[in-house]
Amino acid sequence: MAEDMERRRYALIGTGNRGTTMWGRDLLEGWRDKVELVAICDLNGLRAERARTMIGSNAPIYGSIEQTLAASHPELVIVCTKDSTHDEIIVRALESGADVISEKPMATTVEKIRRIRDAEKRTGKHVDVSFNYRFAPTAARLKELLLSGAIGTLTSVDFHWYLDNTHGADYFRRWHAYTENSGSLFVHKATHHFDLLNWFIAADPESVAAFGEQRNYGRNGPFRGTRCKGCPHAGECNYYFDMSADPFLDALYEDPSEVDGYFRDACVYREDIDIPDTMTATIRYENKVAVSYSLNTFMPIEGYTIAFNGTLGRIETRLFEKQPFETPDHDEILWVRSFGQGVERIAVPHDGGGHFGGDKRMRNLMFRGGEDPLGQRAGSRAGAMSVLVGIAALKSSREGRRVTIAELGDIGG
Repeated sequence: MAEDMERRRYALIGTGNRGTTMWGRDLLEGWRDKVELVAICDLNGLRAERARTMIGSNAPIYGSIEQTLAASHPELVIVCTKDSTHDEIIVRALESGADVISEKPMATTVEKIRRIRDAEKRTGKHVDVSFNYRFAPTAARLKELLLSGAIGTLTSVDFHWYLDNTHGADYFRRWHAYTENSGSLFVHKATHHFDLLNWFIAADPESVAAFGEQRNYGRNGPFRGTRCKGCPHAGECNYYFDMSADPFLDALYEDPSEVDGYFRDACVYREDIDIPDTMTATIRYENKVAVSYSLNTFMPIEGYTIAFNGTLGRIETRLFEKQPFETPDHDEILWVRSFGQGVERIAVPHDGGGHFGGDKRMRNLMFRGGEDPLGQRAGSRAGAMSVLVGIAALKSSREGRRVTIAELGDIGG
């Protein structure tokens, strides 16, 4: 798609942190020869103005997707809004004749997935989902090893993800803390992880049995307030967040909060938070691969461990994204062959930019084109399948039973 186009006119919908940086400032800095920002859209006009300055653009600002599409006629729409609103924007963009890049998750319910997939089929336009973790160097190397048959037939995967006390807490400060907005972190955050699993395993998930508990945030707090700014507990709260210390976030969210009442530093101990912060799941795939998965949101480290177990060996790695100790400037994959056939340690250097270079590599493929031998570029079906695992996991944790993917319903397309 991108190979046939010299420079694409795009509209940015949603000017939070991700939209302003990844799909605004950074995209224009690195791919200006391939894209032209023709419109910025946000319900909060002041935030949109601040974002436009940070992006370094003079694109006009609009307050609705309808105004944006009618006035700017973009060829591409990039969606960076609250998860629960993605489907409405994506469908309208497709129907206007634009292709779409959606931040993950693509949607939060089966019905919304179906709307998107049906609109994509009906219009003949295309949806990309921003699964940048597929493009991280270590993930790509793991995929290469699996495709090579390095461990024979894959039988099971152990996958455990850790969010630290800064990153993890952020989800409980913001709109993500409510299932209605995000589908819970089983959907919003774990869609990355479930997509990686679907991609690594190269099969569709069949069923999920999961547990999800709220053990640290929300009603577990020893005290609570409305937000960190002005909170009387600031001196004793481990999760106190001084947004004024970050000029970027302060400009993007503090004054604009007077427009829409959205506080970027809401209390992590709000009693109405309804999503779990400690999650585990067992996932069975159609090819009989079994997965043991967990997500913890208040760890002293950030990163993940993953191990692939097969009939001829095992591949494992430990990736640190943030930690209070020194680590090498590369990741190490340990490949252990069965039956005394040897051990290989594979060093994977980090690349510059977000997700160890994954963000850059994904945008290169989207906007400069080229071969995709590992199938890293993700469309609406990949977006749908990763969300379905999250929906099934949340349903399983709340109903206390194993949930099949089939029972969730048709995803359209």
